[in-house]
Amino acid sequence: MKALRRYLDKIKPNFEKGGKLYKFKSVFEGFETFLFVPNKTTFTGSHVRDAIDMKRTMIIVVMALMPAMLFGMWNVGYQHYTALGLEETLPLTFWYGFLKVLPLILVSYIVGLGIEFAFAQIRGHEINEGFLVSGMLIPLIVPVTIPLWMVAVATAFAVIIGKEVFGGTGMNIVNPALTARAFLFFAYPKQMSGEIWVSGLEGEKLVDGYSGATAMAQATTTIDMNKSLEVAKQVGDSDLVSSLQSQIGATIDGLPSAYDAFMGWIPGSIGETSTLAILLGAIVLIFTGIGSLRIMLSVFAGGFLMGLLLNAVAVNPYMEIDAYYHLLIGGFAFGAVFMATDPVTASQTARGKIIYGFLIGVIAVIIRVLNPAYPEGMMLAILLMNVFAPLIDHYVVQGNIKRRLKRAKA
Repeated sequence: MKALRRYLDKIKPNFEKGGKLYKFKSVFEGFETFLFVPNKTTFTGSHVRDAIDMKRTMIIVVMALMPAMLFGMWNVGYQHYTALGLEETLPLTFWYGFLKVLPLILVSYIVGLGIEFAFAQIRGHEINEGFLVSGMLIPLIVPVTIPLWMVAVATAFAVIIGKEVFGGTGMNIVNPALTARAFLFFAYPKQMSGEIWVSGLEGEKLVDGYSGATAMAQATTTIDMNKSLEVAKQVGDSDLVSSLQSQIGATIDGLPSAYDAFMGWIPGSIGETSTLAILLGAIVLIFTGIGSLRIMLSVFAGGFLMGLLLNAVAVNPYMEIDAYYHLLIGGFAFGAVFMATDPVTASQTARGKIIYGFLIGVIAVIIRVLNPAYPEGMMLAILLMNVFAPLIDHYVVQGNIKRRLKRAKA
């Protein structure tokens, strides 16, 4: 590292004012501060020093994502070989998944950082480091079968429309990674829904009884079948009623066990299947103070309580699913830990964080259960609450001001 430091010091004058490469100063500083702690000092005004800057914050989040990413790579291979009725060793299973996931990560970073560098050059600003996390999040919340060009387009959309138009890192009002997923979901629904979660099956003979559908997709089909069941009852078709009741029961019984959903060996987006791996990342974020424990717990609490309420008034089989099961399937845990806690788009006040997180959990489960068109409600719930986060903080602050004024008058 000392040799690298000396080399950077040697070429640095070229990027200073008057140097022949001065126009690329922001690019040089971006790489220098990524490799070494900035040596800038404050000379005037009051200031607070901290041992960690934004780059180190983002790197800690990337480290927290490692368990989910590594497990996701293994699970991609596991689902592939399971679908074909084959058993492979752990190294070969992981290697297959690694080769499928790595291109998605590379495309995300190349496109996203390329756009970030371009905007920094145009504006003459330092290169922001926020995309260090977004570049990893985007590949982890999409199916492994997504075409690379779609990842590139979605990443460009997220960076330009979801971030740079608002002023760049720290100015965006919605989570960039979720903006990318929302773009893919609405622009290319065929590639983001259905049985598209297992790679390398084109033209292959699948093992009997294997389904590549996620637990979310399986559960959601019960809503459509329940509607058909109601129609069949109204017309008095007893045979159809009996058939649909059997299908609904089989679908619910065929859902992955809570243990399988918690461990993560089920089909789904690359980084979202293993609740255990996600919770390991949550521990890192909480221990380092990067992630908000208030938001995480309140999201889980909101989802669980909403699940209990739906259990009490169950009018379709999906509502009868145990409340805790909602916390284990789909992107619920991943969203609660890595998306809802985004410090830029989340609420900032202590009480606001609890309200914000609780509403995300409630809305996510409501969307899941009551609207089969959007089986994964976490994405829409977080994006919606991103927009309302400033309003929540406003009313929390105003409430604090009113209480203090009352105490002052007393």
